[in-house]
Formats: sequence, C-alpha cells, structure tokens
Amino acid sequence: MKKILSTWKIVAFLIVISSVAVTSYNHSKYFEISKNIEIFANLYKEINTYYVDDLDPAQLMRSGVDAMLESLDPYTNYISESEIEGYRYITEGKYNGIGAMIQKIDNDIVVTDIYENQPAFKAGIRAGDRILSIDGNSTKGKNIGDVYNILKGYPQTEVVIDLISPNKEKKTLTLIRDEVKVPNVPYSGMVSPKVGYITLTTFTRQAGKNVSMALQKLMAQNKDMEGVILDLRGNGGGLLAEAVNVCNVFIPKGSPVASTRGKVKEWDRNYKTLNQPVDTDLKLVVLINKNSASASEIVSGVIQDLDRGVLMGHLSYGKGLVQNTRDVGYNSKVKLTTAKYYIPSGRCIQAVKYENGKPVHIPESQRTAFKTKNGRKVLDGGGIMPDVKLSESDDLEVIEDLEKNFVIFNYVTDYCVKNSETPEFETFSYNNVDDFFDYLNKNKFEFNSETKEVLKSVEEKASKEGYLDDIKSQINAINKTINDKRHIELKSHKSTMKNIIEKEIANRYFFEKGKIQIMLRNDPEVQEAIKLLLDTDKYNKILK
Repeated sequence: MKKILSTWKIVAFLIVISSVAVTSYNHSKYFEISKNIEIFANLYKEINTYYVDDLDPAQLMRSGVDAMLESLDPYTNYISESEIEGYRYITEGKYNGIGAMIQKIDNDIVVTDIYENQPAFKAGIRAGDRILSIDGNSTKGKNIGDVYNILKGYPQTEVVIDLISPNKEKKTLTLIRDEVKVPNVPYSGMVSPKVGYITLTTFTRQAGKNVSMALQKLMAQNKDMEGVILDLRGNGGGLLAEAVNVCNVFIPKGSPVASTRGKVKEWDRNYKTLNQPVDTDLKLVVLINKNSASASEIVSGVIQDLDRGVLMGHLSYGKGLVQNTRDVGYNSKVKLTTAKYYIPSGRCIQAVKYENGKPVHIPESQRTAFKTKNGRKVLDGGGIMPDVKLSESDDLEVIEDLEKNFVIFNYVTDYCVKNSETPEFETFSYNNVDDFFDYLNKNKFEFNSETKEVLKSVEEKASKEGYLDDIKSQINAINKTINDKRHIELKSHKSTMKNIIEKEIANRYFFEKGKIQIMLRNDPEVQEAIKLLLDTDKYNKILK
C-alpha cells in the first residue's frame, strides 16, 4: 500500500506540473487537458488500490504510456532509465557493455555478432555461442531486453558469463565491461583504380568528420580518382546535425540543407553548411535502399535537389520527421516527433500512412512535384526516388523469411564448426550453395506466406467446428505446394544466396571490415555505380 500511495503522490505532482505547463493554452484547451489528466490519475489510483490481483504499478503505467504513444507515430517513444544505454548507442555510437549483439534463437540467448577488439572479442566469445547464465543467473526464459540490461553496466566492472560454443564446448568467462565504440564509417577504400567507396552505417556523433577524413584519405592516396560512392543502404538515420555535416563534405559552405517546421514556431530552424567542403566537383553516386531513412534521406535528398550527384538503388523509407528528447524525470526521457523537415527543393519526403509500423507506398499521382537546382522533377512524400533505379532481387520475400528465422545464421554457424581454420582473406570465397539447399531439406524448413497464414486460420476454425479431419489432407497438400514453390523460387536466385551466405561467413572470420570488403567483390549495385562514375557523359546527362 505504501508503494501505491508513493506512486499516487508522484502522479499528483505530475498533475500540478502539467497544469503549470499548459497555462499558455486557451481556457478550453486547458480545461480538457486538466480534466483528462485527472481522470487518468484517478483511474490509475483505483486500479492499483482495488484490482483483484497484485499489480506492478510501474508496469501498469508503462503499458498506459506505450499505448498512448503508439497512437501517434512509430517514432514517438518512452525511454526508461534501464533503456538509456540503448538510446546512447543510437545517438553516440557507444555504450557501456561487452561489445556483443545477441538474439533469441530457439529459446536460447545466442551471440549473433561481435565488435572487434571489444571485451567479448578479447575474451574469445564468437557469433554462434549460446549464453547459459550471467553472474550465476540462468538466461532461460529471459527476453533480450533483460539480458542486455544485465550485460550493460559501468566500465571496469566484472561480469561472469557461462556459455556453450557451437562445437558443444562449455566455457566460463570473466569479462571486464568497458565503453564500446562502434564506428559509423567501418570501411572506406578503392573499389576500382579510379573509384573510391565509403560506407556510412549510422548518423551518430562525428559521422560528418569521419566521412570527411575518409574522403580526404582516398583523394590523397589516389590522385587519379574520378569518383566516389557513398553507401547509405540500410542506414536508418540518426542526428540531424550530422546529416548537415555529411552534406557539407560535398557541397559549398552556406548551402541550404534542411528546414524544420512544427507546432512550436520558436523551434523552427533552417540548417545550412558551416564549413568548407572537401570537394564539390568529384563525381558522386549515393546508394540507397528501402531501409535508408531519416538522416540518410536528408543527405540523399540534398545531393539530388542540388544536382551534386546521382542517387542509385531503390525507393527510400520515407521518414521526414524530426524527433527531440525531453526529460520526464527519474533519468527517463520521451523521444517525440516535434517537426517535419524539408529539403532544398521545398519537399518533405514523409510517408503519410503506416501499416504495422511500416510506410505504405504512395502512388506518384498523389505526390506533389518539385524541381531540383537544374530543373529536374522530384516528388514529395513516401521517400526519395533514386535517379537510377536498380532491380530489387535482394528484397525477395523468401530470403527475408530465411533471415527472420535465423536459418542462414544457423547454417553459417554449422559451416564454421566444420571449417574451423580461418581461411586466407585474399583467396576466401563460398561456392557451395547446393550445400545450403541440402541443409534446408535436412532441417525440413517451412517457408511462410500470407496464404499459409490464412490456411492456419482455416485449420483452427475447422478444428473448433469439428471437421478438420475431413479437410486436413487438402490443407497439407496446399502447404506442400506453397513450400515447393518457395524452394524453386529460392533456387532461381542462387547468385543472391551465394553472396548473402558468403557475407555472413566472412563476418565470422574477418568481422565487420572484412565482411564489407568481401561483399564489395560481388555487389552488383556497387558495380553499377562504378560503371556510371566512369561514364562521364551518362553521369552528366542524368544530372542535366
């Protein structure tokens, strides 16, 4: 009861604070806010006091907060004190922990990636290891969030991990937590004698500085370089200020980048580049895909609007919203959408409709046309459309199904157990996709599909109504047909599967930097970008 009364006092205090905060609203708005906060607080108190079962007041409030924010947009979220380290990683590219990524696979907590030269790497933990316990507490039944919260902690503190490797060897390791720094430019280099390449994975702090340093190094070491590829594929965004800084690498000082407009007019801002660029003439191709979002779309949109380079790839995600964080007490924050951003042509690329947290495609007929600096037509809403659209073979639903179910990950784990010796980097390749198909058959993997989901619903209803036995054989036959079709479809994309598996294997042996270098050998989109950069007439024609 004391806990409930204490929680109630906090709620009452919030009511007072909220009342003060809304004095600038007109009387009608003020009354509605005060009334509804009071109703909510009274409801919360009554449920906590009289509900038949014991409740966790914090969890009950969290459920209410999450439901309220979920009704807004996918980007407005509550960040509790225990989630602050994750937020710090998203914004700063660093956090306190052991430097390992984990996932729940087959009800086990499995290490899926390792950051090189971080505590987990130094202790000998590798992808595929299954974590059995942490500091003597079993991970069985724990969710990913629980385990991450245990692994994270103050630098120079100890954590003891019991794990079992893919070859069934059990180990107990004592790790010293440290500040884990994840580079936002994990690789840059030459992909042909005259074309450079820079990959930017997230817009955390110093993204602009790191892209600038990478480009300067490439130009200094390769005097005959004619163009550069900036790879933003899969980059979900980050800090708006760093998007401005990345643009500044390629466009002049004082160039417009973005403006933000929201309800609080005093917060509206116009962003321009502040520094001298590295180079404004070098030919530039920016690679984007469906997972390039937010700050990635600012950079690619600015490059397109100012006709500074050519965009290549696939339609981007469509996030034209700005988030800011506000402290809400007890070391927690709310990350909320405060504005929309607009790029130099005047367009906003925000998708106006979402389904299951993903933007819905907007037909071109419903999008407003704008003009680039050279007068090229570009459209608002629903993402950035590349100047050169490439085929979308890498977006196959069957491959997404395999990745979502960790089938490729598990196959590569088995592969590395059988091939424990690290190969020579220069000669490494994977050419046995048929072995993967045998693995699928041996493990009787069942592909998903919308049709299968419908059949599952039919099966459940038929069972309730008592005639499942009469139609079970037909349902099984349809499911088998779907699965066989999926296998045939997958086998028609052997080259794509070969590249995906090779990249995952390279990550196990050579980690992030090596994985990118191996990937670049067989990346058809990078090859298309190289061709364009070496064809000056075609490049200029696109921009004119």
